[in-house]
Amino acid sequence: MRYIKWVFIIVFWTIVLTFLHYTLPQKDVVRIVNTYEERQDLADWTRIFWSVPDDQSETLINRDVQFIQAIRPNGKNMVYRNEDTGWNWPPYFKFDTADLYTDANDMISTKDNPVWVSVTHYGWRNRFLSVFPNAISMKQVEGPDARVIPWVSIIILIILFAIFWAIRVRWRRFRRARIDPILQDAGETWDGVDQRYTETRGKFGRWLDSWRSKPKN
Repeated sequence: MRYIKWVFIIVFWTIVLTFLHYTLPQKDVVRIVNTYEERQDLADWTRIFWSVPDDQSETLINRDVQFIQAIRPNGKNMVYRNEDTGWNWPPYFKFDTADLYTDANDMISTKDNPVWVSVTHYGWRNRFLSVFPNAISMKQVEGPDARVIPWVSIIILIILFAIFWAIRVRWRRFRRARIDPILQDAGETWDGVDQRYTETRGKFGRWLDSWRSKPKN
């Protein structure tokens, strides 16, 4: 039973942390090298990784998506998609895809004359599944070593931890005040029943033994 409990706990927190890691805003310092637009098929199960800015987008089989190509300070590639989130989840309320696309084109730079940009995004990059993080905003920074602190993610995590801790404390108080006494009473009642059953069984056993031990005529 203990192993089942720990498996359930590990699976639960893995799902929660995965959801938060995908949804919460992250910041990358990159150098933008290109922007382009490409038609993407949305019919397979990877549709969950694309935005649904309006009701009409739920029925589309494919649509044109804007992409922003970038290079990290370590030289590795990074590609972002640029889609509105609208009023849907996650709640970034992004409606400025065209403006962000214009800003990205204005910040395109070369290796010899780099312009470093802090890109705020959510989501993951997976080349095998063709999954791209969605760029939310960007701003120019001083250089590749610029320190960018994700304050929004930190604040959200603190709030979620405070809510979880408050619920946990109140649940433990409720359990000690209401549930534990009931379980204790039930346990004591069961012990009493078990004890009476044992005594009755012992008396019956002694009576049966005495009956068997009587001499036959």
